[in-house]
Amino acid sequence: MKVSNVTVRRRLFVALIISILAFSALIARLSYVQLVKGEELAAKAEESWRREIPFTAKRGEIWDRNGVRLAYNISSPTIMALPVQIKDAKGTAAKLAGVLGMTQEKVYALLKKKAMIVNIQPGGRQISTEKAQLIKNMNLDGIVVAEDNKRHYPYEDLASHILGIVGYDGGLTGVEAKYNKYLAGMNGHVAFLSDAAGRTMPGSSDTYEKPKDGLNMELTIDKHIQTIMERELDQAMVKTQADNIIAIAMDPDNGEILGMASRPAFEPDKFRDVDASVYNRILPIWKTYEPGSTFKIITLAAALEEGKVDLKKETFFDKGAVMVGGARLRCWKRGGHGSQTFLEVVQNSCNPGFVELGNRLGKDTLFQYIRDFGFGKKTGIDLGGEENGIMFKLNQVGPVELATTAFGQGVSVTPIQQITAVSAAINGGTLYKPHVAKAWINPETGETVETVKPEAVRKVISEQTSAQVREALESVVALGSGRNAFLDGYRVGGKTGTAQKVVNGRYSPNEHIVSFVGFAPADDPEIVVYVAVDNPQGIQFGGVVAAPIVHNILEDVLPYMGVKSRTEQIPKTYKYGDLTPPIVTVPNLVGKTVSEIYEDLNMNFTLASAGTGNTVIRQAPAAGTRVEQGSTIRIYLAQDGD
Repeated sequence: MKVSNVTVRRRLFVALIISILAFSALIARLSYVQLVKGEELAAKAEESWRREIPFTAKRGEIWDRNGVRLAYNISSPTIMALPVQIKDAKGTAAKLAGVLGMTQEKVYALLKKKAMIVNIQPGGRQISTEKAQLIKNMNLDGIVVAEDNKRHYPYEDLASHILGIVGYDGGLTGVEAKYNKYLAGMNGHVAFLSDAAGRTMPGSSDTYEKPKDGLNMELTIDKHIQTIMERELDQAMVKTQADNIIAIAMDPDNGEILGMASRPAFEPDKFRDVDASVYNRILPIWKTYEPGSTFKIITLAAALEEGKVDLKKETFFDKGAVMVGGARLRCWKRGGHGSQTFLEVVQNSCNPGFVELGNRLGKDTLFQYIRDFGFGKKTGIDLGGEENGIMFKLNQVGPVELATTAFGQGVSVTPIQQITAVSAAINGGTLYKPHVAKAWINPETGETVETVKPEAVRKVISEQTSAQVREALESVVALGSGRNAFLDGYRVGGKTGTAQKVVNGRYSPNEHIVSFVGFAPADDPEIVVYVAVDNPQGIQFGGVVAAPIVHNILEDVLPYMGVKSRTEQIPKTYKYGDLTPPIVTVPNLVGKTVSEIYEDLNMNFTLASAGTGNTVIRQAPAAGTRVEQGSTIRIYLAQDGD
């Protein structure tokens, strides 16, 4: 069939129009892709080509309150792999395994992972510079030595529970975990472009984003005080063979923790060498137990604040036990203390006397004070793992529960609750929130970014009541059950505690937690120290086991803090069995003859002489020095007129 010229021309025209429309659509699409979506698509393409080698930010340092570094970072190389660039995975794995102490199979599995960058761990993380250089010298395709940081602890296990541990992804316990976002910083990287085979893209260049280091942290902890405390805990563990020992030192005027430790301890960078319970639990804030007689401070403060007792004028007769609701509640002294003032009730830690104070207060009032002093809920200290403790619910409190609570039995508290409450009782009556963070410092400028301010929770008792509590507790140390914490020249107040442990739901007759809380100076406290010893072997009394530990801590800490010794203090009453001998004043022996000296010394001192003659020309220690009875005085002799 013959097609006419008109038809051919019409078909050619339609084809031309279609071609023009198609070409126009193509131009429009290309223009849209180039002009509108061009930047977005180019960015996506570049992102698919981009490879980044991370550079870890330096973790912020942790200092004590005086700027002493307790934890900081040291340079530590880390091995990473770019799997797409590795040509011989088996050969590379064999070479790396020998250096990194890993099996060849483990390294090979990492090298074959479908990922842009793989960490060769654990063996390749934070290795020595010698190993890093050895791997660099191998020139292995796709293997990169990146910069990393390793946590260093110059004082090994000092303050380990406070500092905590650091894992692959940041802090795991202690302040390392609590303040991880401030300490961690922001990582940097080196970025480059490569194709799917891992080849560097032609014309591209590397870019480096500098890591931003974490903030340095200043703690309230004093390294020197912490060292003294831990020294005493180590010695006490050897001496008592206890299950564990806890100690806290606090500034009562602001809630700052000056020292906090427990035994057993651990080295943060070697935490895997000990049982998980050692590093996972911060015992001073986690452990709960019956407080025993240290809790009587709360009952005493409440009774004084409510005007329920006159310590010096009122008397109480202790028969050795008291019947309450059919239960016989005993005093620790068989046969009782007889007639005594209520101040002597405190000094003697007499349970029946405190039962009387609890009854005078009544359950509503006593338990309100207990709650106001912070028991039954967390203190809010800035460390993870704090426990609440356990209190009786008010509708469960009968005569027996009221009586036992008054002297510290049947309730469960934490050490941090104990020292925080006692601080409120003796600082003028204000309960403070305890804390270990003091300030944050910019590592580049050295400027303080933020300072942690003291946080007053509430006013619990009056200044006048607090002064009475301090006076009563000072007499406990000088005249009562706390005599082994007495320090000549320093006014020390405190209270002993001995509590039976609950084992399998019953009180153990042989296991106790013994404790002592002490503070100084008693008239204007600058430090409070609490020590609890769990199940010491042998004698199990707070005044015999825990009080001497607090004595030793305060003996070294008070002079370090600049607290001056005094001559005015309640004289200590010495009794048989006291661990420390009486303190006496060295007389002036210069100018006296040997015969005169032996007539006057009355066996208070031992003499050691040097030189010839019969007259003393010099002595050591000097006259007026306070020393333990029986100490040696060295005298230097010469002939009269020499």
